[in-house]
Amino acid sequence: MGALHHPQPKDVPFGVVAPPRVSEPLVTRLDQLPGGPLDPRAVADEAEARKQILNRDIDGALISAPAGPTDTLLVASGGGKALSLTLEATFRQVAAAEHRRLRVVDVAPASPQDFNGLSAFYLVIGWCVGGYICAAILAISAGARPANAERAVIRLGVLAVYAILGGLGGALIVGPILGALPGSIPALWGLGALVVFAVGATTLALQSLFGIVGIGLAILIIVVAGNPSAGGAFPLPMLPPFWQAIGPALPPGAGTWAARSIAYFKGNDMLGSMLVLSAWAVAGTAITVVVSALKREGREPRAAATASS
Repeated sequence: MGALHHPQPKDVPFGVVAPPRVSEPLVTRLDQLPGGPLDPRAVADEAEARKQILNRDIDGALISAPAGPTDTLLVASGGGKALSLTLEATFRQVAAAEHRRLRVVDVAPASPQDFNGLSAFYLVIGWCVGGYICAAILAISAGARPANAERAVIRLGVLAVYAILGGLGGALIVGPILGALPGSIPALWGLGALVVFAVGATTLALQSLFGIVGIGLAILIIVVAGNPSAGGAFPLPMLPPFWQAIGPALPPGAGTWAARSIAYFKGNDMLGSMLVLSAWAVAGTAITVVVSALKREGREPRAAATASS
């Protein structure tokens, strides 16, 4: 509720294409709109504006044509339909106030089977749920904390196999089976495997540190903090500052951004998201193995002391 009850655009990266004599005052005027919804910047021409949208550098652009009665608004509903509709509503008001017409062009349109552009978000949420449930099942069936480093590696191996299968299953469901998302099936498969493993490894690490309570902590991070900040229902520029700040650093947000990039933006601007997911995966793996090894080393001296006494 705190994240999603009152979405408002704030500092949306936005391009302005206009003749030199018009560009600077237009950028200034858009920057001064009530509430600061836009972070406008001048762009050389329409081709450059389209390129920046597809590179995910900006979320939209206005092509101003002072010599004619019609301006053009470029949007990208594949990055989140709520944001593209908000930009359209904003600029229809601006056009009406100036007695001009507005033509809207969707540069990266969401699939007709992708209602409100939510399929990427729900796909990633499904992968996240699978990751922490797999780790929880391993804890319930074999104990919350691995007995030693070897057992920890076995658990991570089981998780890796499940991640590969889960990533493939999700990619096939949203692609060939439902037709909900376009984009490369191998790329979505790889992303899904990384998301599942990152979340699962994080859950295993928290279980190694805190026992069964670690499952709850994983849900707190992934679900309570991660889901509302992921940019699913409302893209990041429409979220309050706190949620906008933490979203890209958590697996649901990083995964949602990357899934939309694969589906609608030719795989552009994924490096940051992939590094975030990799960091969660590596940290979770390292903590799980190291903590398990340290616990074994701690038990061995105690066992030796007991035997000698």
